[in-house]
Amino acid sequence: MDNRQYVKEVADMNDDFAKWYTDVVVKTELVDYGPVKGTMVIRPYGYAIWENIQAEMNARFKAVGVKNAYFPMLIPESYLKREAEHVEGFAPEVAVVTYAGGADLAEKLVIRPTSETIICEMYAKWLQSYRDLPILINQWANVVRWEKTTRPFLRTSEFLWQEGHTVHATEEEAMEETIKMLNVYKEFAENVLAIPVFTGRKTEKEKFAGAVATYGMEAMMLDGKSLQAGTSHYLGQNFAKAFDMQFLDKDGIRKYGYSTSWGTSTRMIGALIMAHGDERGLVLPPKVAPIQAVIVPIAAHKGGVTEKAAELEKALRMKGIRVETDNREASPGWKFNEWEMKGVPVRIEVGPRDIEKNQAAIFRRDTLEKSFLPLDGIAEAVEKLLDGIQKNMLEKSRKNRDARIVYAKNLEELLAGVEGRNFVKAGWCGCRECEDKVKEKTAATARVIVEGEESDTCVVCGKKAKHTVIFARAY
Repeated sequence: MDNRQYVKEVADMNDDFAKWYTDVVVKTELVDYGPVKGTMVIRPYGYAIWENIQAEMNARFKAVGVKNAYFPMLIPESYLKREAEHVEGFAPEVAVVTYAGGADLAEKLVIRPTSETIICEMYAKWLQSYRDLPILINQWANVVRWEKTTRPFLRTSEFLWQEGHTVHATEEEAMEETIKMLNVYKEFAENVLAIPVFTGRKTEKEKFAGAVATYGMEAMMLDGKSLQAGTSHYLGQNFAKAFDMQFLDKDGIRKYGYSTSWGTSTRMIGALIMAHGDERGLVLPPKVAPIQAVIVPIAAHKGGVTEKAAELEKALRMKGIRVETDNREASPGWKFNEWEMKGVPVRIEVGPRDIEKNQAAIFRRDTLEKSFLPLDGIAEAVEKLLDGIQKNMLEKSRKNRDARIVYAKNLEELLAGVEGRNFVKAGWCGCRECEDKVKEKTAATARVIVEGEESDTCVVCGKKAKHTVIFARAY
C-alpha cells in the first residue's frame, strides 16, 4: 500500500523537507501560528511533549542538586549594558518596553533574551560567604528574541526554555559544572529523545556572548543539517565582576565567584520531529510521547468490544502507560491514519475476532510492523514493547548519523560532503579567517571541536591543524 495516500496534505519530505516539517507541526496539532509575526501557540498535544521533557529534565537536574526558581522577565536596560560583549551579542534581537502605566518609562526595560544579568544581580545580593556556595538554580521560563526568519519550535520570537545559572568558589568547580551539565544534556538527548548527539567546545566565533567558553550539543536531522539542541557556558568571572558578585572566602579575603549558565528549549521538539519523522508524519519516542499507546476498538457496536477496550485501558494505566481509547464515530482506517501521523508509538486494535482468539493486534509506529499479543499479560508486554521501541529509535538514529559522517582534506571535499547532506570532519588551523571562508564557500559552520581526534592540515589554508572540527549546515 502506498504510504503517500495516508498523508496527502503533507509535503513529500524528500522533495521539500522544510514544507514537510511545517505541514507536520500544524496538521498534527502541535502548534498554530500566533497573531504576532514569529510567534507560535503551542497546542495541548505539543505542550504535553514539553511537559514530559520538563519532567525528565527536572528529575536529572534535582539529582545533581539543582533547584528551580523564577526571575522577572522585565530587565532594566542598564543591567544588559554592564557586560559589554553580552549586550553587543544580543542587541539585534532585544525587544524593549518604553511605555507602561500610561507614561513613558524613566528607564527602558528589556524583555529577557536570556537571564544572566538579572540573575547575577540577585546572586550578588544573596552571596555573602563561601558557605553560600555553590549556588545551583534553574528556571523554566519564556524568552523573547526578535528573529527575522522564523519557523515553529526551531526559531521563534518567543519560546520556552530552561536556563540554569550556577556560581562557584573556584574556576575548577565552575568548569566541572559546565561539563557535567553538558553530559546531563547528552544523556537526556540520547536516552529520552532517542537522538544521538556530538558534544564539544564551540569556536570563539560561535560561543555565547559574554562567555569564556561555550560547549554545545549538536544533533543530525534527517536532511543532514545540524540542530544545536543545547549549550553549556563557562562564564568565568565576567558576570561576577560586572555585577560585583563577591564572597568572603575561608582565608578572609573577598573574591569574585566563577559562574556558568546552560540551557535547552522547545527547539528539542523540533529536533524530535526532524530526527525521527517519516512520510506519514511524526514518530515519537515513548518517553516523551503524550500518548504511548492508543486503543482502537473494531466493530465497537458489537457486544463486548467496548468493555474489552476499557479493560485493556485500565490494565495499561495501572502500569503507568499513557494510554487513550479512541471511541470517536469514525472509521478504524481514518483513526489509524490520524494516530500514525501523530506518532503514537503503539496502536492496539481489538475487535470481536480478537476477543474470540484472546488476542489484540499491535502496530508499531517506529517500524510499521503489525503483530498479535495475547490479552493475558498484555500490559506487561506493551510496557516491554515501549522500552524496545525507545532503544530501537536511538539505534536507528545513531546508524543513520554515523553513516553520514565524512572526512575532508580541502574545501572542495568539504563542499561535496555538506551537499551530500553529511556532517564533515576536517582539520582547522584555529584562525577566524579560515572559519569564515568555510562558511562563505560552503554555507557550513563549525558546530563543535572534536576532542581526541587529530588532523594533519587545515581544510582551508593547508597549514598545520590545531583541531578537528565538525562542519555542517545548521538550523
